[in-house]
Amino acid sequence: MIVRDFNKLKDSDRAVSDAQWTSVRMLLANDGMGFSFHITTLKAGSEHTFHYKHHFESVYCISGEGSITDLASGETYEIKPGVMYALDQHDKHTVRATGEDLVMACCFNPPVTGHEVHREDGSYAPAD
Repeated sequence: MIVRDFNKLKDSDRAVSDAQWTSVRMLLANDGMGFSFHITTLKAGSEHTFHYKHHFESVYCISGEGSITDLASGETYEIKPGVMYALDQHDKHTVRATGEDLVMACCFNPPVTGHEVHREDGSYAPAD
């Protein structure tokens, strides 16, 4: 059994961030679960374009408000508490946090190692 406390991890090396977002990686590849699990906070007013070419991601909104735009179709969807979206086609997308910080629970498959950084195209490198 794995039990971890977000409140302890948020001040550890499992918290990865830049000026506009923080991702607390609660489960990583080396935990052997087959997916990684993160609590990610996007700062209010921020906008992020991602394209996870080598990963699938599902995201559940815990708090805050925002939107996600599918860059292939141009369709935009509202994000608010209770909304989930899944990037099942390696969808290139833009996420916007409006109002207050957007806090989301995220799962990645294959799992991330915790050392990834977003490349210029918004993706992570393929898993080993």
